[in-house]
Amino acid sequence: MSESRKIIYLDHNATTPVDPRVLEVMLPYFTEIFGNAASIDHEAGLIAQRAVEQGREQCAKLIGAKPEEIIFTSGATESNNIATFGVAERYADKGDHIITCVTEHKAVLDCCAELERRGKRVTYLPVDQYGLVDPEAVRKAITPQTILISIMFANNEIGTIAPIAEIGAIAHEHGVIFHTDAAQAVGHVPVDVNAMNIDLLSFSAHKAYGPKGVGGLYVRRSRPRVKVAPIIYGGGHERGMRSGTLNVPGIVGMGKALEIAGKEMKSDTARYREWTQEMLTQLRAELGEENIALNGHPTQRLPHNLNVSIRGIESRSLIVQLKDVAISTGSACTTAKVEPSHVVLALGYGETRAHSAIRIGLGRFLVDKEITTATDTIFQAIRKLFRFEKVALQGSPK
Repeated sequence: MSESRKIIYLDHNATTPVDPRVLEVMLPYFTEIFGNAASIDHEAGLIAQRAVEQGREQCAKLIGAKPEEIIFTSGATESNNIATFGVAERYADKGDHIITCVTEHKAVLDCCAELERRGKRVTYLPVDQYGLVDPEAVRKAITPQTILISIMFANNEIGTIAPIAEIGAIAHEHGVIFHTDAAQAVGHVPVDVNAMNIDLLSFSAHKAYGPKGVGGLYVRRSRPRVKVAPIIYGGGHERGMRSGTLNVPGIVGMGKALEIAGKEMKSDTARYREWTQEMLTQLRAELGEENIALNGHPTQRLPHNLNVSIRGIESRSLIVQLKDVAISTGSACTTAKVEPSHVVLALGYGETRAHSAIRIGLGRFLVDKEITTATDTIFQAIRKLFRFEKVALQGSPK
């Protein structure tokens, strides 16, 4: 972003800026404290190792885990790969069946698709109109061959928070390992791996004001003890589950980011809920309540997420008009075509609503004036589109 043109960034579900307090603690580990945390024959390596262990403690504290249960990775995508492929290989003698959900992130869906190509069986559970998985559907899908249940904690597009504790209890009742992709949840909503019966949990730093390229996987060590086969070999780092030289500056930054999140989550949540409600109310007042459809659960959702479909508007056309406001469609774009969001489609409303969905993700460093300006800018862009296409809201298709 140039100095002369400030963009109001409303895509915090995609990524967040690094908090200056996080950057401050990271900087020395690039140039002054640069030791390899695995090279502990000298002081430089020992200092790096201590920094890594502090980061491990900070991450563990936020989710109610033990420090030794945190495995550092390059991010939630890698963590999801370790969880799915690692369990599939490690427990192959027990079974070959995995349960997941149709609205999962591609980092889980693509892993499941590959496991199917390798001969595993995957059940993809549907969701209701709010994007919720029915825990009883999970129960009914379990077979004697089921080895893993993977259900996203909070959806990255529509913000719906799954009934994680209920699903975790069902998994444990049947002796099945329970994994959740919590990249959108950690640092934004309370997470307790023990109270929620979670065995494996993926998270990323960059979704919570930490640096990109670093994340973690929680791996339960007792009741039950979970083991995963590695997908990366070479040195046996991180309890043998993820070999490779540790990203010390990144780990330091992630630890600090999650420490801050734990302290400021309550106040951040209050502001986000006020802003998302204000934007939704204004959109409905300006465009008509019947023309604005909220995607996702009305209350059981991420506080900083607002996903709406605007009747009669194609979301990609709207975003092109928004030069000074950054929002997203939630669609998967390729060079050939623009596909409607698989998440919004799964809610059962059809392609028109999916093609008209926009995602607004609010963040820590926004101020009231930016929310007002962004909302007004969106209004102006919508009016321009309707004038250009000569259509009226009332006459637009549902």
